[in-house]
Amino acid sequence: MSRWATVGALTLAAVFGVAGTAAAVPPPPPNPSDSEISSGQAQANAKAGEVGQLTNQLAEAETRLADLQDQVELKMEEANKALVDQQTAEDAASQAQADADAARRESDAAAEQIEAARQQLDGFIAGSYQQGSTMGSISAYLGSTSPQDLLARAQLLSSVSGSQLNGLQLMEQAQTEKSNKDAAARAALEVAQQKQAAAERARRTADAAQSAAVQAQQGQAAQTATLEASKNSVEQQLYTAQQRVAGLQGQRQRYQDWLAQKQREDDERARQAALAAGKGGSGGGGGGAVRPVTGSASAVVERAVARAMSQLGMPYAWGGGNAGGPTRGIHDGGVADAYGDYRKIGFDCSGLMIYAYGGAVSLPHYSGYQYDAGRKVPLSQMRRGDLLFWGRSGIHHVAMYLGAGMMIEAPESGMVVRVTPVRYGDILPYATRLVG
Repeated sequence: MSRWATVGALTLAAVFGVAGTAAAVPPPPPNPSDSEISSGQAQANAKAGEVGQLTNQLAEAETRLADLQDQVELKMEEANKALVDQQTAEDAASQAQADADAARRESDAAAEQIEAARQQLDGFIAGSYQQGSTMGSISAYLGSTSPQDLLARAQLLSSVSGSQLNGLQLMEQAQTEKSNKDAAARAALEVAQQKQAAAERARRTADAAQSAAVQAQQGQAAQTATLEASKNSVEQQLYTAQQRVAGLQGQRQRYQDWLAQKQREDDERARQAALAAGKGGSGGGGGGAVRPVTGSASAVVERAVARAMSQLGMPYAWGGGNAGGPTRGIHDGGVADAYGDYRKIGFDCSGLMIYAYGGAVSLPHYSGYQYDAGRKVPLSQMRRGDLLFWGRSGIHHVAMYLGAGMMIEAPESGMVVRVTPVRYGDILPYATRLVG
């Protein structure tokens, strides 16, 4: 038998059992004063208020963090755009530079050709004037054999002269066109370089904005983490304070149960004495068999809470748990199998409730049926030991209310039995009260 089972057995013996004539009521348990309980409750309320404030601050911080994250993503996209624009501008500048270089090479080549043509023309003209003829060099006519030959040579010389002049004109025109192209290429290069410089400035601006956004987001993330840590710390303090109040209230209840047990013991002794006196003290009989008496509803609830609390940290195992304690989980063919629940020893949500009320209330291993296992009470009237349910379109979870806004549950695969604040999202409007 485990330690908790032994304690539970002793508790049952003390709470539910009625001593016989030879039994003695145990010494009274501690009975905390009203001021101790009130003080503990005040501390718990103060911590609850602090948790509420931190929760609001944390929600605001998380909203701010989400906004900053959006800004970071926007700035990152703007930085990407600036980078693409810069690359495009650099490519355009490179192409403009290449076009300008090509135009300059073509212009230089044209200039060389024109200069060569001009030199040839200058030689031709000089030769013509040295012979004293505007028709061309006299040497061109020497050696002609007939007037027809002489005329042919004159026509050839005129044609050559015209070709030279026409070539010069075409070369000069080509030079002008190439010069124009060169100027246009230089202008395009200048514009491309200006765009490149503007793109570089835009990229630097975008990078700076992105860096600032990231720093703001990181600063907010650190602040949010600090608030989260503070909230967790105060929540732990709240839990400790609530546990202290619950412990004091439990001590008070155990003391009251002890008083009731002592009263029953005194009544039983008086009854036994009356029976003995009625028989003249003959010793012929010692009274009838003592009938067991069911403990108070509050005692049953405290026992259920204690049994549930004894399983804190026990793994969640789908299909696990019964009145005797944790059991091996079962296959579900899905999520639970993915977490290996069928290999774990533990509880699922309804299995934990079965164990908590084991020996006092028999519960089915299905939260939907457990919802109908007791009396329905509005959530505004829920009290310690009541069962809470979730799933307005179909019940899928159950937990036990501990008081002060806290509950104990076996949450889901991959987690463990824990105490946590009551979640009101998708909660059913009624709790189920099994005793009382």
